[in-house]
Amino acid sequence: MSWAIDTLEHMFEYEQVSAATVLSSPVEEIETLRARIRSMQATAAPTRLLPTHPAIAELLPGGGLQQGAAYSVEQSAMLLMTLLAAPSAAGTWCGIVGVPEFGVEAAAHFGVDLERLVLVPHPGEHWLTVTAAIADIMGVVVTRPPKRASDSSVARLAARLRQRGATLLVLGPWPQTEAMLSLSASRWHGIGQGHGHLAAREATITVTHRAAGRPRSARLWLPDASEIVRRSREEVRPLREAAG
Repeated sequence: MSWAIDTLEHMFEYEQVSAATVLSSPVEEIETLRARIRSMQATAAPTRLLPTHPAIAELLPGGGLQQGAAYSVEQSAMLLMTLLAAPSAAGTWCGIVGVPEFGVEAAAHFGVDLERLVLVPHPGEHWLTVTAAIADIMGVVVTRPPKRASDSSVARLAARLRQRGATLLVLGPWPQTEAMLSLSASRWHGIGQGHGHLAAREATITVTHRAAGRPRSARLWLPDASEIVRRSREEVRPLREAAG
C-alpha cells in the first residue's frame, strides 16, 4: 500500500492542529531556525539512546535508536511516525527533508509535537546539504534521497551525525546504516463484505542489523482499533523462527 494511502487513512479524521514549521528557502533560513531551537532546547544531560517506542526498541541493537547513527526505514508513514513520536514527545526537534506528502495531522495524532517539527518539502538538488544542515541543529532528521549519494558525501554526513549526536532516518536504502526496519505481512481489520471501515492494522516489523546475525521480527498493531501502537500476542523472535 502506497505512502499516500497510508497517510490519508489518518489525515481526514484529525483537524484543528497547528502547522509545523515549513522552510520554503531552507538554506537561507537555517541560521534563524538554529537560534530558535537553541532558545527552546531542554538542558537535560545528553544520552546515547533516543526515546523509542518499547514495541520497537526491543528489536533494535542496543535497545533503541542510537544518537549519531543512521537507520534505513521502509517507506511506511505509520512506521515513520511511530519512530518519531517518542523522541518528539520527549522534546527532541525533528526535521523532515524531501517528503512533501508528510501529513502533519496524522503525525500529531501519533504524538509528534508539531511545535518541534520542521518540514523542508522541496530541497531539490540541495537535499544532502539541507539534510546535513538540519542534522546540525535537530535530534532526528528524516530524509528521502532522490538519488544515490557519493561515498564521500555519505562519510561526511556520518561524521557530522556522530559529532552532533543526531539520528538519521533514511526512507529507503542507505550505505552506512545501523539497521534496516521493514514491514511485511500487513493486514487491515474492519472491512467486511462490502461494508465497514478500516479500524486497525496488523503487521510484522523486521529489524536487520548490519553486524548482528539473524534479523529480529515481531507482530505489531500499527495501530489497533483503539488507535494505539502495541505488540500483538506473538513473541519477538529471529526471522527464521517467525517464518517457520
